[in-house]
Amino acid sequence: MVRMDTTIPDPSIEPVVRCFGGDSPLYQAYHDHEWGVPVHGDTELFERLSLEAFSSGLSWFIVLRKRDHFREVFHGFDPVTVGGFTETDVDRLMQDAGIVRNRPKIEATISNAEALLAFQAGGGSLDQLVWEHQPAQHRQPRSFADYQSKTPESIALAKALKRLGFRWLGPTTCYATMQACGLVNDHMAGCPRATH
Repeated sequence: MVRMDTTIPDPSIEPVVRCFGGDSPLYQAYHDHEWGVPVHGDTELFERLSLEAFSSGLSWFIVLRKRDHFREVFHGFDPVTVGGFTETDVDRLMQDAGIVRNRPKIEATISNAEALLAFQAGGGSLDQLVWEHQPAQHRQPRSFADYQSKTPESIALAKALKRLGFRWLGPTTCYATMQACGLVNDHMAGCPRATH
């Protein structure tokens, strides 16, 4: 869940009110330049879904700090490479403190790469599947009470992915992906990013 944070980078400048991220330069950059920006491409969306799954039950900031290393050890989340990972790769990843060492999540990422490859082999597109679940309307949150953890669209997306064999991607993880990838703009009203 995001929280409002006021950062004053220079006393002569008016405070910038962000939904989140003002307490860390890395988190601030993520808020200002990535969260809510539209993401397209099967590999790009596979990465985002995978990282959101790894953050399930944890703070997203934990995964964000480890994201570069995740990208390195998962070979840029290339589904062909990840789909070819073996038990030896799982054991190697379980020894790597640079990522979230959770065997079920690692195994789900590999299984999801395999499911994506099968979907693509049948002519499917993860990009098209994800974006066809974009809500037709979305209300800008005005307070923390307005934030949702899941929506009818994220429930539908989770069901569609499950039918294709994807794992560890429930409605809440799917909605977090929708927020991060710009299917909805969930920057709180008053945040500089709320109008983008």
